[in-house]
Amino acid sequence: MSVLIKPIITEKMTADSELNNRYGFIVNPNANKIQIKDAVESTYGVSVKKVRTMNYGPSRKMRYTKTGIQRGKTNAIKKAIVDIAEGDIIDFYSNL
Repeated sequence: MSVLIKPIITEKMTADSELNNRYGFIVNPNANKIQIKDAVESTYGVSVKKVRTMNYGPSRKMRYTKTGIQRGKTNAIKKAIVDIAEGDIIDFYSNL
Protein backbone atom coordinates (compact mmCIF):
# COMPACT_ATOMS: atom_id res chain seq x y z
CA MET A 1 0.00 0.00 0.00
CA SER A 2 1.47 3.31 -1.06
CA VAL A 3 0.54 5.91 1.53
CA LEU A 4 1.53 9.09 -0.34
CA ILE A 5 -0.12 9.45 -3.74
CA LYS A 6 1.00 12.95 -4.79
CA PRO A 7 1.82 16.34 -3.29
CA ILE A 8 -0.65 19.20 -3.55
CA ILE A 9 1.03 21.99 -5.49
CA THR A 10 -1.36 24.93 -5.65
CA GLU A 11 -0.93 28.62 -5.06
CA LYS A 12 -2.55 28.36 -1.63
CA MET A 13 -0.42 25.40 -0.48
CA THR A 14 2.77 27.00 -1.82
CA ALA A 15 2.08 30.15 0.21
CA ASP A 16 1.29 28.04 3.28
CA SER A 17 4.53 26.10 2.89
CA GLU A 18 6.59 29.28 2.62
CA LEU A 19 4.94 31.07 5.54
CA ASN A 20 3.98 28.32 7.99
CA ASN A 21 6.16 25.34 6.93
CA ARG A 22 3.11 23.19 6.07
CA TYR A 23 2.86 20.86 3.08
CA GLY A 24 -0.16 19.14 1.57
CA PHE A 25 -0.43 15.62 0.16
CA ILE A 26 -3.14 13.48 -1.36
CA VAL A 27 -2.90 10.20 0.53
CA ASN A 28 -4.44 6.75 0.51
CA PRO A 29 -7.96 6.90 2.04
CA ASN A 30 -7.13 3.96 4.33
CA ALA A 31 -3.95 5.52 5.77
CA ASN A 32 -3.95 6.90 9.31
CA LYS A 33 -1.95 9.82 10.71
CA ILE A 34 0.90 7.66 12.03
CA GLN A 35 1.39 5.98 8.65
CA ILE A 36 1.33 9.37 6.90
CA LYS A 37 3.91 10.76 9.33
CA ASP A 38 6.24 7.78 8.82
CA ALA A 39 5.87 7.95 5.03
CA VAL A 40 6.71 11.68 4.85
CA GLU A 41 9.69 11.29 7.20
CA SER A 42 11.14 8.36 5.27
CA THR A 43 10.49 9.81 1.79
CA TYR A 44 11.70 13.37 2.32
CA GLY A 45 14.04 13.02 5.33
CA VAL A 46 12.34 15.64 7.51
CA SER A 47 10.84 15.55 11.00
CA VAL A 48 7.06 15.93 11.20
CA LYS A 49 5.44 17.79 14.09
CA LYS A 50 1.74 17.41 13.27
CA VAL A 51 -0.53 15.76 10.70
CA ARG A 52 -4.08 16.88 9.90
CA THR A 53 -6.32 14.92 7.55
CA MET A 54 -9.48 15.69 5.56
CA ASN A 55 -11.78 13.22 3.83
CA TYR A 56 -13.48 14.44 0.67
CA GLY A 57 -16.45 12.46 -0.62
CA PRO A 58 -17.24 12.00 -4.30
CA SER A 59 -19.03 14.77 -6.14
CA ARG A 60 -22.03 13.47 -8.05
CA LYS A 61 -22.87 14.80 -11.48
CA MET A 62 -25.68 14.38 -14.00
CA ARG A 63 -25.72 14.99 -17.74
CA TYR A 64 -28.73 15.20 -19.95
CA THR A 65 -28.05 13.50 -23.27
CA LYS A 66 -30.28 12.37 -26.11
CA THR A 67 -30.12 8.80 -24.80
CA GLY A 68 -31.29 9.85 -21.34
CA ILE A 69 -29.85 10.97 -18.04
CA GLN A 70 -26.26 9.87 -17.39
CA ARG A 71 -25.23 9.76 -13.74
CA GLY A 72 -21.63 9.65 -12.54
CA LYS A 73 -19.34 10.55 -9.68
CA THR A 74 -15.71 11.40 -9.02
CA ASN A 75 -13.43 9.43 -6.72
CA ALA A 76 -13.31 10.06 -2.97
CA ILE A 77 -9.93 11.39 -1.82
CA LYS A 78 -8.14 12.06 1.43
CA LYS A 79 -5.86 15.06 1.94
CA ALA A 80 -3.20 15.47 4.61
CA ILE A 81 -1.64 18.73 5.80
CA VAL A 82 1.75 18.04 7.38
CA ASP A 83 3.56 20.47 9.71
CA ILE A 84 7.34 20.22 9.39
CA ALA A 85 9.84 21.14 12.11
CA GLU A 86 11.63 24.50 11.88
CA GLY A 87 14.63 24.48 9.56
CA ASP A 88 13.42 21.52 7.47
CA ILE A 89 12.11 22.03 3.94
CA ILE A 90 10.66 19.79 1.25
CA ASP A 91 11.71 20.69 -2.28
CA PHE A 92 9.25 19.23 -4.79
CA TYR A 93 11.09 20.76 -7.74
CA SER A 94 14.57 19.32 -7.10
CA ASN A 95 14.30 16.45 -9.60
CA LEU A 96 12.95 18.33 -12.63
